[in-house]
Amino acid sequence: MTTRDAIAVLGLGRMGGAMARRLTSQGWDVVGWTRSGRAPGAVTVTEKAQDAVARAGVVLLALFDGPACREVLDDTRDSLRPDTIVVNTSTIGPAEAAGLAGRFGPSYVHAPVLGSVSAVAAGTLRILAAGDQDVLARLRPVLEALGTVQDAEDAATAAALKLIANNGLAGAVLALRDALRQADALGLPRDRTLDVLELGGLGGLVARKRPFLLGGTSAAPAEFTIGALAKDMALLAAASDSPLRSATGVLDGRVDPRADIAAAATVPAVGDAVLAPLRAYLRGHATGDPAHFRAAFLPSAHVEGVRDGEFVSWSLDEYCALFPGRPAPDEPYRSRRIDAIDVHGTVATATMTLAHGADTFTDVFLLVHGGGDGWRIANKAYHRHA
Repeated sequence: MTTRDAIAVLGLGRMGGAMARRLTSQGWDVVGWTRSGRAPGAVTVTEKAQDAVARAGVVLLALFDGPACREVLDDTRDSLRPDTIVVNTSTIGPAEAAGLAGRFGPSYVHAPVLGSVSAVAAGTLRILAAGDQDVLARLRPVLEALGTVQDAEDAATAAALKLIANNGLAGAVLALRDALRQADALGLPRDRTLDVLELGGLGGLVARKRPFLLGGTSAAPAEFTIGALAKDMALLAAASDSPLRSATGVLDGRVDPRADIAAAATVPAVGDAVLAPLRAYLRGHATGDPAHFRAAFLPSAHVEGVRDGEFVSWSLDEYCALFPGRPAPDEPYRSRRIDAIDVHGTVATATMTLAHGADTFTDVFLLVHGGGDGWRIANKAYHRHA
């Protein structure tokens, strides 16, 4: 490739627009297209995608998802020159990437990128490129204008690696959320908390997102949105067929999916209302008074688990009958904690650990919000660790 060859950038959102500007600044002839018709500065835009690709030696896709990639490529395929290279930087599923590579053959390069808008501007993206080696050699000057190229085995592998990288980012966001919630519970000032977090493993994320984390969400535009990250985690969960907490944890119903991912770290902890039945349950164990259990559970609730090698399913009355109305003799040495709680509209799940003498119990709860009755425990299952 030479700077005389045009590059068509299809999709001029945050990343696509930034890549178009970067390539233009590096001397490439860039023409862009986007559904919105909005153009980043210094980039020529065509009304039709077919017109953008007709004279391009490279067509660079920067689209939201797999369906958008398929639609745009279907619309432009007949307008591609025989020697045009299609390079797809979009984050899509491994099967989708493999399908596109199969349809377009050696002219297709799958090249998802690691990094945000600021990395594009600095030319420091990490690019996971998979394709025919001769084609990659022709394409390399274009990719190196954007960042550092790392060869991937094939399109599916490149797509999967990008999803794994974003899973690490989602995990960091959720870890930061937990740290900020605990700091808030301890009454620590937010700025002081961030100072300390910058010294640890989350330091890079905290440093980049500090304006958002201090509440200044209007101080900078979103570089990577919560909705986009949640989409990527859903792709990963589907591709791996494995449970993935971050697939639902990142996208909280209380935040705008168009907001920067840092907003997902600032969602307050669940309110006292959903914690109330769990705290009543804790009081029941601490005092031995079954009245607290009746306040915590729905009347129809059951408690289920394995006791002395046999499965048991107690009604609420049967469970309450196990408690004598007074604390256990070793109560001062017992401990209990709420480990996790996830709220999904009118239902919630929670996990609790109880250390009772020689035994430790893991309790798993299903809670429901019953309108005027507030939150109550609908069911509990437990495991006893001897």
